[in-house]
Amino acid sequence: MSTGQHPTFPISYHVDEAGDGVLFGPRGRDRLVDPDARQFFMLGMVQCGNESQVAEVLKAHRRSLLNNPLYSGIFSMRPEARKTAEVFHAKDDHVEVRAKTFEVMLSLDFKFYAVVKDMRRVQSYVRDRNEMDSQYRYHPNELYDLTVRMLFKHRLHKHDHYRVVLARRGKSDRTAALEKELMHARERFLKGIGRDHETTLEICPAFPRDVPCLQIADYCLWALQRCYEKHEDRFLRALWPKVSLIHDVDDPDGKGYGTYLSRKTASPDPQQIKSRWI
Repeated sequence: MSTGQHPTFPISYHVDEAGDGVLFGPRGRDRLVDPDARQFFMLGMVQCGNESQVAEVLKAHRRSLLNNPLYSGIFSMRPEARKTAEVFHAKDDHVEVRAKTFEVMLSLDFKFYAVVKDMRRVQSYVRDRNEMDSQYRYHPNELYDLTVRMLFKHRLHKHDHYRVVLARRGKSDRTAALEKELMHARERFLKGIGRDHETTLEICPAFPRDVPCLQIADYCLWALQRCYEKHEDRFLRALWPKVSLIHDVDDPDGKGYGTYLSRKTASPDPQQIKSRWI
């Protein structure tokens, strides 16, 4: 879906998510107490300096792995597994393959942006709102839309043409809803600074196997999630020179709007994250 056509090459963002935004199970059961429940929801994106180069480098990397008997025998590398042999996905990739892929990925030119929401804060908000309005019903799309607005607040007003490539998961297609939220985010920001800038906005849902920059976004989000959920930050620290901005919205040590982190600041402290709710 597109809001128009423009002949110039667009500014491209590749967007993915980590976590599912689910708070409650059947009959209102607290989903966050489940052992496998994600305590944070993250929406992230990368802006690749040269998308063709990313495609070529990842293709060559995959070919090298498949031709190396040290890695080709790993189940996820076999074509019939339909995993790493087709697409790099940090969660599915073998630990050795993942490490090699991080090394290759960090040689590429890209910028990483992300918004982090603490699901326990979201749950507290939902319960408070339910007390005031018994008709209110939370849906994960509400959280998704909020983080979309936060992620793109300052990202859609400087150029004439933007292309947002959204990682498609399963059969869900939120193209229309995403475009609506992006347009609202752009309009609110322009109104706030008293400017009017006509831009075209193209939304492109795609499977990561077809768009290599989405595979970069997946790896970046995996590293961020690993730090916040598992309190292991070595992958994120390795990635840190690529970080343009991470908005930790619910950081209790931040101000009312949370904490903004970038390669110019220290990376998140996993022990501080771990102690937030102790």
